[in-house]
Amino acid sequence: MAGRISESGGDLDENSEINVTPFIDVMLVLLIIFMVAAPLATVDMKVDLPQSVAKPAPRDDKPVFVTLKADLTLAIGNEETARESFVSELKRITNGSTETRVLLRADRLVDYGELMTVMNLIQDAGYSKIALVGLEAAPGR
Repeated sequence: MAGRISESGGDLDENSEINVTPFIDVMLVLLIIFMVAAPLATVDMKVDLPQSVAKPAPRDDKPVFVTLKADLTLAIGNEETARESFVSELKRITNGSTETRVLLRADRLVDYGELMTVMNLIQDAGYSKIALVGLEAAPGR
């Protein structure tokens, strides 16, 4: 509790105001500590990581490739097929097993919407394991 000297020369009056100066000092010190420590907490340094020697996941013996060519024709494996008979042809090749992984590849010039249309055809047929196929790029590309 703080006191105030009165002009009357008698007893001291009580002063019930809170002194916030120490609180502000502590908050400023904490702010400076966080401003210095925050950049140190981020990981922004280059590290030369070791190469992985793990074996790749085993692939299916006979993967089913679905190809969407630049002229928007479809092929299953090496056989071209019409869009109307695509689903029945896919089921024939996979023996009706919807657990078969379907590898979808498309020409670079094919519109993204067309690729999604073919992917929706495959999903509507009941196949949920669909993978997109691309070429591995050389390092630095």
